[in-house]
Parts: sequence; C-alpha cells; structure tokens
Amino acid sequence: MTDDVAELNFEQALRALEDIVHKLESGEAPLDESIALYERGNTLRALCQQRLDMAKARIEAITLGPDGAPTGTTSFDAG
Repeated sequence: MTDDVAELNFEQALRALEDIVHKLESGEAPLDESIALYERGNTLRALCQQRLDMAKARIEAITLGPDGAPTGTTSFDAG
C-alpha cells in the first residue's frame, strides 16, 4: 500500500473509496486516470478490509451464566 493510503483511518479510506467508485461509475475520468483510480481503489479496499478484520479480532462477546450474570468474554465469531 502506498504511504498516504496507509496513514488513513477506516472512515477516511472508505470515503476516498466511495469517491473513486463515483468517478468510475460516472465515466468522468479518461482511461489512464480510470486505471490509476481503480488501482488506488483496490489499495483502499484492501486497507478497509484489513481495518475491519483487525476490529473484528478485537471484539469480544460477554458470556452470561445461568443466573444472567456476566461470567467472562469470548472472541467474536460472525460465522
């Protein structure tokens, strides 16, 4: 990933990716620019996925005992 993209937080990267998608869908950019936008978009998509994966790994679910009291935590599993 390029340095400028790596410094973006998730929200900034997602906003930049949405802007790229809009430009590509609208046909505003010439072919060479569209290719560069696509490549940057792919880098931004990978960054967003990485940030989501990291967030998912940090999420824990609170486990409750039979009486409803918290007994601990377990790793999040969206599966």
